Amino acid sequence: MTELPMTPGPPDSPPPPSVVVLGRFQPFHRGHAHMLEFADSWRLKNMPNASLVVAIGSSNRPENLRNPWTHSERSEMIYRWLESSSIRDTPIIVTIPDIDDPPNWVSHAELYHGRSGVFLSSDASSLKLYEDSGWNTIEIPMEDRERFEGWRVRETARMMSTIDDPEAVREVLTPTIPESVLMLMIDNQYLRRLAFMGEGGEPVG
Repeated sequence: MTELPMTPGPPDSPPPPSVVVLGRFQPFHRGHAHMLEFADSWRLKNMPNASLVVAIGSSNRPENLRNPWTHSERSEMIYRWLESSSIRDTPIIVTIPDIDDPPNWVSHAELYHGRSGVFLSSDASSLKLYEDSGWNTIEIPMEDRERFEGWRVRETARMMSTIDDPEAVREVLTPTIPESVLMLMIDNQYLRRLAFMGEGGEPVG
């Protein structure tokens, strides 16, 4: 197995203990929007002096259908959505490379998103990793979870990647991808690249 590059490296000064949400955001979809809104609402009620940190994972994975967009493109998607969201305090966005070592993931991620604050997620395995590492954890309730599984959103986007009618693309994809994010993806050819990736759309998260 090829060793993954550790890019980007950790910041010189990671954020102080914060409210952390972690995701791959491949792409940023309405399920992610719900997660960030829930986390920010929880922060305002319980830790108003803390920052919301959005951690983008898999920054060092090679481009394929599971990882079509770079970490900078995914950051751009999040910032574009934030412009029209209800979140008023701009979150801190950090990017974290994978290490393929779940038992040591949290200590690795802390170099990027800061040490033990509060971790919010809808993913049971991630919640357990952080809880076992001494973090306070909050489960984010998710409705219609299957609809917002990353592989389903990507596969639908791949099927629309050769369609030249933006209105048709919007009609199919806006139920799962926020319109501001989708327009960014259309304008910058982020969808088109999916048509040239040969890997199948297996249910891989």
